[in-house]
This record gives sequence, C-alpha cells and structure tokens, in this order.
Amino acid sequence: MTRLIAASLAALIASALPAFADFQPVRDETTFRALVEGRELARFGIRLEVLPEGRITGRGFGMRVGGEWEWRNGYFCRTLEFGSSGDPYNCQLVLRDGNTLRFISDQGSGDYADLRLR
Repeated sequence: MTRLIAASLAALIASALPAFADFQPVRDETTFRALVEGRELARFGIRLEVLPEGRITGRGFGMRVGGEWEWRNGYFCRTLEFGSSGDPYNCQLVLRDGNTLRFISDQGSGDYADLRLR
C-alpha cells in the first residue's frame, strides 16, 4: 500500500514534457524565498511548506513529507522523504505563472510538477 501511495505521489509530482505557457523563471533565492515564505504549496492531496531554515514539511496523500532544500547556482535543490520512500537530491528549475510554481527536475531538463501558492 505504501508503495502505491508513493508511486501516486511521484506520478503527481512528476509529469511528462514541460509546457512553458506564461511561466517565467525564478532566477534568485531572494525572489524564491519571498514567494514561498509563510505560504503553502498545494496540489491534488499534497500540501508542503518550504521553510526559511532549509527544511520542507507537509503531507501527501495522508503521509508525512519532509526534506531539506537549498538554493544553488540558480536552482532549487532538495531531498524529499515520504512514507518509507523518498526522492534523492535533485536541483530543479523554478518557473512562476501567477500563483503557480513549476518545479522542473534535473536543472530544467526532466519531469515537472505545478504547485499552487496558498
């Protein structure tokens, strides 16, 4: 059951080919921090907070989600743990369109997830 939930969480966090629409890059840590500070990132049963001290906390499909993050060379780099699974360290390109942040894995060349700022 945990594997099914983890697979569902991973599938929702990672979609196929990125479509850029009106998304603009978030180029620096100061801008990123201003966007997420005191806000929640949400998507289909996933609710996360990216905390100023470099932690990620929240819940995804009833499981506790945690991790660590840093801003490195223009990318949001993070680890995630959920249930008995997790995602390894990965640096992601961050794009913004209004209250939606798009995180594209592998420095912008991989899968992506759109999360709403609330």
